[in-house]
Amino acid sequence: MKIGFIFECGPEGADKQVCEFLAREICPEITPVSRTLDNKPRLLQDCGLVAAKLLEERCKRVLIVWDLRPAWPGKKSCRKVERDAVLASLAKAGIAGKPVFLVCVEQELESWLLADELKISAFLSTVAHAYEAPQVRKPDRVPNPKSVMMNHFRTAKGRRYEDRTDAIKVLRAADTDLKRLRRSGSFARFESKLIGS
Repeated sequence: MKIGFIFECGPEGADKQVCEFLAREICPEITPVSRTLDNKPRLLQDCGLVAAKLLEERCKRVLIVWDLRPAWPGKKSCRKVERDAVLASLAKAGIAGKPVFLVCVEQELESWLLADELKISAFLSTVAHAYEAPQVRKPDRVPNPKSVMMNHFRTAKGRRYEDRTDAIKVLRAADTDLKRLRRSGSFARFESKLIGS
C-alpha cells in the first residue's frame, strides 16, 4: 500500500527517516513515497501541488508532516495560521476533500523521541555506564525538545545531538512497542491518519 508523505526537511532529513521507519513499524505493508520540500515556507506554499502528484501516483493517502517549531524567521509559531496555509495550498491545487491529512508535530520531531525514555536510555547507555533518561509524560508540552535531546547527549556521550543521524538511531535502539510514543498527541494523530482511523 503506497502512502505519500510530504516533509519540510531535506532528502535525508530526520523527519523523513523517522516517519518512514515508524510507518513501516505501524503497518509493514506500507510503501512510503516521500517528497521533501526543504523548509516550512516552501512546504506551506507548495504542498498542494506535491500532494496532487502523489495522489496521481496512486498513493492511497498523503500525510503532510511539519514541525510547529521553529517558526518562520521573524514570526511566532501558530498552528492555525500554518494549517490555513496548507489548506489554501490544497484548495489551489484542486484537491480539497481528497485523502490528504495534516500532521503538525508539536513541538518538533524530538517530542516523539522524548516520549519513549527507554529508547533514549538504550541508545545512550554503554556497558560501563548506564544512562537513565527520565520519563516525560506529556512530551508535546516540552517547549524545546531538541534542546532536551542535546542535553541528554552532552551528559551521556559528551557530544552534540545531530537529528539527521541520531534520531533514527534512537528509535531503533530498543525494541519497545509504540505505547510510549502515543504519549505524544501529534504522534497519535500521525498513527491515526496513517492507518485511516
